[in-house]
Amino acid sequence: MKYSGYPDQGELVVGKVDEIADFGVFIDLEEYEDKRGLVHISEVASGWIKNVRDHVREGQTVVAKVLDVDQSSQQIDLSLKDVNEHQRKDKIQEWKNEQKADNWLLLALGEDVDDETYGAVANALLAEFETLYDAFESAAIRGTEALSDVDLDDDEIDAVVETARENVSVPYVDVTGYVDLECPAGDGVDAIKAALAAAEGNGEVPDEIDLEVTYVGSPEYRIRVRAPDYKTAEDELEESAARARESIEAAGGTGGFHRERQEDDE
Repeated sequence: MKYSGYPDQGELVVGKVDEIADFGVFIDLEEYEDKRGLVHISEVASGWIKNVRDHVREGQTVVAKVLDVDQSSQQIDLSLKDVNEHQRKDKIQEWKNEQKADNWLLLALGEDVDDETYGAVANALLAEFETLYDAFESAAIRGTEALSDVDLDDDEIDAVVETARENVSVPYVDVTGYVDLECPAGDGVDAIKAALAAAEGNGEVPDEIDLEVTYVGSPEYRIRVRAPDYKTAEDELEESAARARESIEAAGGTGGFHRERQEDDE
């Protein structure tokens, strides 16, 4: 999907070197329809430049920073030297992700979809997400819930979710913690079972989270959480442990949480 407008000043853009002149480089912007920018020779690289072709070549994909935009004259001034290697790699990856998302949207809507329908669905997703890739990644993780605020009909949402779950490789992280659960009361075993069920969420853990509680050795139990990011995983781990402590303490027992496994004393 290419944008019809102009990039913003300070934005990083992906482009392809179209023409090299003594005074600079003309670059076709890959993310914008029919937009071309100029990198003046002074912005190609740091230091004195003898030959521009020592630094770029025709057909090369580059990342440039937008220095200035004059829409009245349709002029876009760019810089290559103001982009560091880290920025270049991140922007190229972002651009590749958007190309993937474009293809996924075509798969979801059907390759014979007309431009108007494609644009309407894409714009609806972009109204709620920063990029199309973000929309598909969220749909893969959270399903239809992720698109509940998107202005699309149910069939379109189902198609996006189905395509996302078939194509998006979702990043996950794992975190682990331990709870110690003890209850000296006569029904202590049942109290511990209830605390473990509480730790597991009583069936109410969100779909994007995998939570498992396993026995380690009395009185210790392991809580392992898999989630799309560390904050979500850490929050769910702490909430799981809190539910277990609250349950066991309500039954007259005690509960404690720690991150490392407690080894038996020698």
